Amino acid sequence: MTRSSHRIPLTVQTDCASAKGLDRVVCLAEAFKSTLSTDQLATLQLSYSKTDAVKWSNFPEFADRPRRVGIRLGTLNAVQLKAAKTLLAAAMAQNVPNEGFDELEGNLAADVYLGNLIGKTSTFNSGNYYLAFLGTPSTTGLWELQFGGHHFAVANTYKGGKAIGLTPSFRGVEPIAPVTMNGQTYQPEEQERKAFADILGSLNNNQQAFAKLSATFRDVLLGPGVDGQFPTTKQGVKVGDLSASQKKLVLNAIGLYVNDLDPVMAAPALASYSTDLENTYVAFSGSGTMSQPGDYVRIDGPRVWIEYSGQPSRDIPGTVHPHSVWRDRRTDYGGN
Repeated sequence: MTRSSHRIPLTVQTDCASAKGLDRVVCLAEAFKSTLSTDQLATLQLSYSKTDAVKWSNFPEFADRPRRVGIRLGTLNAVQLKAAKTLLAAAMAQNVPNEGFDELEGNLAADVYLGNLIGKTSTFNSGNYYLAFLGTPSTTGLWELQFGGHHFAVANTYKGGKAIGLTPSFRGVEPIAPVTMNGQTYQPEEQERKAFADILGSLNNNQQAFAKLSATFRDVLLGPGVDGQFPTTKQGVKVGDLSASQKKLVLNAIGLYVNDLDPVMAAPALASYSTDLENTYVAFSGSGTMSQPGDYVRIDGPRVWIEYSGQPSRDIPGTVHPHSVWRDRRTDYGGN
């Protein structure tokens, strides 16, 4: 599957090259701001508010829904787009195939492919994604780096020089089949699909009986607009009752979400989820292969909540594509 791409090679701007972690993110945020006009800057840089923080979605921006805040990538010139992507790359893991920033690029490539395939290039394209700063980027104050569009949402909340929240975080893609653009092949979410299938495939009959949900699921439960509505009762098989190799599979699946982000920022969350692993639950519905319509799986811990749902395609008949969300019971939106 090949189409033209808007992919731009990334280079860290010279004056930010020595900065690390959040210092680097803030430096690159300021570098991006310096490329913008006054009107563009007013669109990008907003005061922090929970009202704007919740304005994310897995839908593309079209007609009257949704209504994201921030600046649309498609309005940026080449220099501005390069600066924006350099910033996003700094906030995410780099040089990991189909994870972190490469997963973001793969999602954009898939949207270009989908738009061309079905003749809806004004809706599905790599420019129909939005970037916003909620609060002024700094290593002291409260602010959020918000990025999203069709099938993708990042919400990194910072305060006091550290990341205090890395969720809600949405991942999806259509098609899930490989897409090749400018000589690079992407298949974002395939590693996540396989990780969940490996967990479910490792369960014996007794474990499956505990893990299998009686309900069926058409989508994730805690998608956009469903904030704080975590189930009060854990369902599924308790990870503490699984073998060491099975526990490793669960932790691997969690890591595929957390490790999308800059390693320094991701490490505390992953450490907490590892500590909580014994009291985390896995539940599923459907075939267990995570490749059929209605296949669904969740990881539900004291803090971590991850869902993956197989969606029958309306645009590519006979195919299934994923919707997936990572949330944190304590630190969605930085706990605000």
